[in-house]
Amino acid sequence: MALEIKQHLKLSQQLVMTPQLQQAIKLLQLSRMELVDLVRQEMVENPVLEDVAEVPQQEKETPDASRPEDMSLEGVDQERPPPAEREHERQEHTTEIKADAGAVKEIDWEQYLDNYSLAPPMPSFRPTSEELPSLEATLTRRPSLFDHLAWQLKLSVFAPDEERVAMMIIGNIDPAGYLSEPSIEEIAAECGVEVETALKVLQRIQGFDPVGVAARDLKECLLIQARYAGEDDEIVTRMISDHLGNLEKKNYQAIARDLKQPLEEIIEAVKVISAFDPKPGRMYTDEEPVYITPDVYVHKVGDKYFVVPNDDGLPKLKISSFYRSALSGSPQAREYIQDKLRSAQWLIRSIQQRQRTIVKVTESIIKFQREFFDKGINFLKPLILRDVAEDISMHESTISRVTTNKYVHTPQGIFELKYFFNSGINRTDGDEIASESVKNKIKDLVGKEDPKHPHSDQKIVELLRDQGIDIARRTVAKYREQLGILSSSKRKQLF
Repeated sequence: MALEIKQHLKLSQQLVMTPQLQQAIKLLQLSRMELVDLVRQEMVENPVLEDVAEVPQQEKETPDASRPEDMSLEGVDQERPPPAEREHERQEHTTEIKADAGAVKEIDWEQYLDNYSLAPPMPSFRPTSEELPSLEATLTRRPSLFDHLAWQLKLSVFAPDEERVAMMIIGNIDPAGYLSEPSIEEIAAECGVEVETALKVLQRIQGFDPVGVAARDLKECLLIQARYAGEDDEIVTRMISDHLGNLEKKNYQAIARDLKQPLEEIIEAVKVISAFDPKPGRMYTDEEPVYITPDVYVHKVGDKYFVVPNDDGLPKLKISSFYRSALSGSPQAREYIQDKLRSAQWLIRSIQQRQRTIVKVTESIIKFQREFFDKGINFLKPLILRDVAEDISMHESTISRVTTNKYVHTPQGIFELKYFFNSGINRTDGDEIASESVKNKIKDLVGKEDPKHPHSDQKIVELLRDQGIDIARRTVAKYREQLGILSSSKRKQLF
């Protein structure tokens, strides 16, 4: 069979992801903190970008109202245009994004910078000395468990080989305060000492603050705390050693039968054991609290809701006029500056488009979840991404990106935008209720129950059915676990 080369024409459609479109999609799915980090990184790499708040006051030019202004590029517009103009801007921006970078026409950057420098800068907030935190509130980080134990080790007297063992033990303690691995025999072999020496050092470290640290399991941790608290009587120690399972299940009658003690004595010992800390190291955890800053605010004025973007903490970007003189320099410098100017322009436009899209999605959510904003979580309705996508003429993937890791401040509290999208649970009257509303009802039922006679999952099913909510017992168990609520046997309190 002879081989030959032929030419064929083929017509096909394909989506070309330009760098500008990729950047817009990337910015859309970033959280607020990630956006701030990306913008600051871009400011480091792109000398044309600068933060308005960091520009000295004497270098800022006074705007001239008689001269035309170019488009506002620093930050997000404070006054949003009418809906018709916003739709026109969205379509216009979409067209710009889909345009190929190589097809962008040449821009007269000198004229652009002349007009751009006339735009008034965004107002920035600079706290006074009275508003700054006190010196005591400027601790960079709290001491870790390792730091706390190492500090106590330095105040103790150890032989050189014992100190080497002690440092290895402290370095292998997990955040909960346990020495899970390696074993004490492995530590002794690693440090070249006898196992008895390593055990002696371990016992001394277990007496450090917090008491019970460096224990190898829960039983040893509780026994150490009982000994140092002076509560190491026979009942307490035997309950810890032999009946941890019954303690977890609150099967106190079985403990009383095995120890041949009155139930009242067992309950008094349980009170003592309940005061011990099963995770002594958690008070020195390195995990810092995460503070949520909402991306948008929802304000109610009269009977209407208004969505306002939150620009606090975001750099107020503008294009520096310092590089204007470089445009008249060598061709290489001119080409470099033009490339950086184009990149800065696209970044600022993408940030503007991101904010406008978040506001638009939030306005659509308000339209669907009006009863939630008026009355609370029990009136949350089932909602899917397709509903909002069809309402604002966007793709579902765009709505998914916009609602991920974006938060809104509402009259009912701060919620992630994803919170408003949930499945529906059938009511007995044929309507549907949002799954988050059902979870809230379960939480309320558990909060109002008698601690000595908690509701079982089947009892919760019956109570919800009385409220017109038809739900299976396994679904109640799943929602209860998602809410972090223990089973009825573990919620039961005898004293």
